[in-house]
Order: sequence, then C-alpha cells, then structure tokens
Amino acid sequence: MFNIENLVRKNIRELKPYSTARDEFAGEASVFLDANENPYNAPYNRYPDPMQRELKRAIAAQKNVAAEQIFLGGSGSDEPIDLLFRAFCEPKEDNVVAIAPTYGMYKVAADVNNVEYRRAPLNEQRDFCAGDLLSAADERTKLIWLCSPNNPTGNSLNRNEVVKTIENFSGIVVLDEAYIDFSERKTFLSELHKYPNLVVLQTFSKAWASAGVRLGMAFAATEIIDVLNKVKYPYNVNVLTLQHALQHIVQREHDVRAWVKTLLAERKTLLSALAALPCVLRIFPSDANFILVKTTNANAIYRHLVGKGVVVRNRHSVELCEDCLRITVGTPQENAALVAAMGEV
Repeated sequence: MFNIENLVRKNIRELKPYSTARDEFAGEASVFLDANENPYNAPYNRYPDPMQRELKRAIAAQKNVAAEQIFLGGSGSDEPIDLLFRAFCEPKEDNVVAIAPTYGMYKVAADVNNVEYRRAPLNEQRDFCAGDLLSAADERTKLIWLCSPNNPTGNSLNRNEVVKTIENFSGIVVLDEAYIDFSERKTFLSELHKYPNLVVLQTFSKAWASAGVRLGMAFAATEIIDVLNKVKYPYNVNVLTLQHALQHIVQREHDVRAWVKTLLAERKTLLSALAALPCVLRIFPSDANFILVKTTNANAIYRHLVGKGVVVRNRHSVELCEDCLRITVGTPQENAALVAAMGEV
C-alpha cells in the first residue's frame, strides 16, 4: 500500500519551510511594504507569486486537472526531478530504478543527491517489462523512473506495463511525458485520481516551443505536490517565465496545435528521406519530435555533419543505440540540409 509518510525523508517531514512575505498575505492591496522591494521599475521590482496561482489555474483548465495537483519548476522538469530525490530519497541509503536507456538527468540527479541508481535495460524492441523493473527494486527503492515517449529511443512504452508498475510498486512512479503532445497515445493525467503514487512530468520546452523559458510541470496527488512545495526555493519561477507561459496558455493554444501538426507531417517526410540514404541502416519508430537512426558509422557521420554546420546528437555510446544518431525534426529547410549533408557520406 502507498503511504507517503513512509516515503518522505524524516528531516523533510520535520522541515518548517521558509515563509515569504507573499505567503503571509492574501487579498487585494495597493501599497506593498512587506518584502523590502524597490518601489520603482514595475512590474519587475516585485517578487513573483511563490505559488504561481494564476498560471496554475490556467494550466489546470487546459490540462483538466486541479490546480492543487500542479507543481511548476523554474528550471524546466529538472527542478521537480531533483526535488523528488531531495524529498524522498535518503542519501547513501535509498535507491531508485529506471529504464535504460532513458533521459540522462535522472542519473545525474541521483548522483548529485548520492542515491543509488539502478538500471533496468529495455528489450530489443526498446520497450520494458514491469516485472524487470519491480525485480530490480527492494524495500529501499523510493522512486521508479519511466519516460514515455522515451528519450533517446522515441517510442511510447507499453501502457499495460506502465499500469502494472504503478499498481505493484509501493513507492512513487515518475512518468516523464515531455513528448506526449507528439504521440497518438493519451496522457496519464486522466489517471491521477486512480494512483496516489503517480507523478506525471510535462514541459513547455517541446510542443509549446518554449525551451528557453525553462518551465516544467509536475502533476500528482496533492499529498506529493505539498511535499514538493515544502522543499522548493521560495520564488522558484520568475516573473518573465510566468508572463510568457500565461500568454501561451491563454493566447497561443491554437499555434501549439498547428506547430505539432506541422512537425508530425515533417517527421513523416524526414523518415522517408532518411530511409533512402545508403548510410542509414534502420529507423526506429518514433512518437516524439525526434528520430533515432542507426547508421553505418555514427561517429564519422556526426563529424561530417558538424563540418557542414548541421548538429545532431550522437548516441553511439548509449546502450541499445550503437551507431545511432538522434535527429530532431526541424523546419523543412533544416531537414533538407540534414538529408543533403548525410547524402554526401
């Protein structure tokens, strides 16, 4: 049975969080003399809402979740990733389990927090079995990390196996859906009410075309969100990020849908063009805005592309990705330049 009190670190349970001036005030006012701010250069002179209430209400309406189920990270999804380790994993004692290969920040955050990181390799189909993940876990496993669609493989994970993992693990299952907008599979956000141990990560970096803004989203039961809010830094999302994200949510949802539609069409075109190249041996199925491509010699082709001013990601050193390049779907002009350069190999 899932019991959050058994998962939270003792020092976090006993932590008295920092209380900001804006935490202590609720309501309308015209004179603010509580936070030692400079009264000039509005609106940037004021500290942002530490709980990002207005933006969370807008996201809640768009995602069909409760505002209280949302945590916002001011350094993208990397912030909630790190906070999950800090809140639930006792250094040198606890461990986490993750599919492999997957997004590298899970391992980095584990190393930074001095938490053992256990890998459960994907099969040859780049998918996983819940039993393998659960077998790698023990009584000190606090978190299981899944990424679907997965990075760098690009495929969506088997939904039934994801459900089995959530239902049979007494710790927290983190499902990273950074690329979900490019997939035909439905998000797990609608399942949050069923699973108190599920955390779903999404981001403004991909479909919302706002990687430079650095805003990540974590969705979970309020008990988990409350813990993340307890340990986060007071003003973790700045005013400019809040303004940009709110404008996007309110005014640019149609643009986002159009961007996704265009990129999916370009992905299909790029797949066909790459398949015709002699240096391409295999193209793996993708539900993301990138394609994993097995080539004749990833290192040599990568160097050639860089020489032509085209940068892709060389994944040759990653397990199950030998001689593979990860290629992001760009504009038609960018994709054509890539194909032309690879055609010279």
